[in-house]
Amino acid sequence: MATASRPVRRRVQEVKESIFLWTGKNKAGKIIRGEMRAQSEAVVNATLRRQGIFVTKITKQRFRGGGRVTEKDVALFTRQLATMMKAGVPLLQTFDIVGRGHDNPAVGKLLLDIRADIETGSSLSQAFRKYPVHFDALYCNLITAGEQAGILETILERLATYKEKILAIKSKIKSALFYPIAVIIVAMIVTAVIMIFVIPAFKEVFTNFGADLPAPTLMVIAMSDFMVANGWLLLLILVGGTFGFFYAWRRSETMQIALDRLFLRLPIFGDIIRKSVMARWTRTLSTMFAAGVPLVESLESVGGAAGNYVYKIGTRQIQNEVSTGVSLTNAMQNSELFPNMVVQMVAIGEESGSLDSMLSKVADFFETEVDDAVEALSSLMEPLIMVVLGVVIGGMVVAMYLPIFKLGAVV
Repeated sequence: MATASRPVRRRVQEVKESIFLWTGKNKAGKIIRGEMRAQSEAVVNATLRRQGIFVTKITKQRFRGGGRVTEKDVALFTRQLATMMKAGVPLLQTFDIVGRGHDNPAVGKLLLDIRADIETGSSLSQAFRKYPVHFDALYCNLITAGEQAGILETILERLATYKEKILAIKSKIKSALFYPIAVIIVAMIVTAVIMIFVIPAFKEVFTNFGADLPAPTLMVIAMSDFMVANGWLLLLILVGGTFGFFYAWRRSETMQIALDRLFLRLPIFGDIIRKSVMARWTRTLSTMFAAGVPLVESLESVGGAAGNYVYKIGTRQIQNEVSTGVSLTNAMQNSELFPNMVVQMVAIGEESGSLDSMLSKVADFFETEVDDAVEALSSLMEPLIMVVLGVVIGGMVVAMYLPIFKLGAVV
């Protein structure tokens, strides 16, 4: 009876390699040192012995824990890589210098891992694509274009400039939002402390007055009693609601679209957010187009880099129209997301063959607009917030002192 043979499945386990620092003596007796990426100390020892080196010490390199790779780290690394390659420093040596000299251990480990991939035969773009969390599709596409055209140094320099400008815009927006948010949080804490600890002390004093309390005082006391009785419940609702909001926001595309659409319609902040999104959109498309990336392929990366789902969806529509033969100017006009000035500048760029230059000028214009708007908003928000805080906290203080003033008038 014939039996069918079953294929045996073998699990191939990838052995993790580490970096080992070694010290030894060559055939002439001279002490030499170096490093090697290998699976174990035994592999390092065997490899060096075949090279005629007598090993005296092998140490596994350990990276300090903590830290994470931020966008600022990536921008700084890109600038350093562009500068060193332009100066003629070999690529592997550049990664070695930047990786070992970086203050953030997470960045150092990332760069040394990329260096190991390049050392084993991967191209720079292939090595970057293995880490999509830190190097997005736009970054990798530009590196690929630079490698294919033989202008990697120029592309890295443009990419570094692009990263720095995008970070500057984000920093401006964060600085505009940080001050009012911080003041509002402090005001909420101060209000809660007054309601829970200060007003109950006044309430005990007012119980011995034997007279009717003013309406504002009764209102503040009622609010204080409610907060004292339900303080933990309110705190739980606040913390749970905040956590639930951010959890749903990160995982629900529908919610992100709704919020991004709402942000663009805000009275004061909406204009700043719209200008910053258009600055990032035009800056990204300018950088991609100047690097020689085809327009349709560039638009695929531009939508995600804009940082707003409304513009991401609009960019997808523009990309579909451009791929069918519609000009970029008409496609942008049909999306109704860009003002006439931007559309006209793009039209001039298409007609003159200098689209990347025109888009760069538009980005410069909107970046300046964002700077001016943030500066004006900062000078406007400070007195406005002080007035609001004065009305809220001062109103509570006055409400609690009204019975004392009334008692003094009677006496």
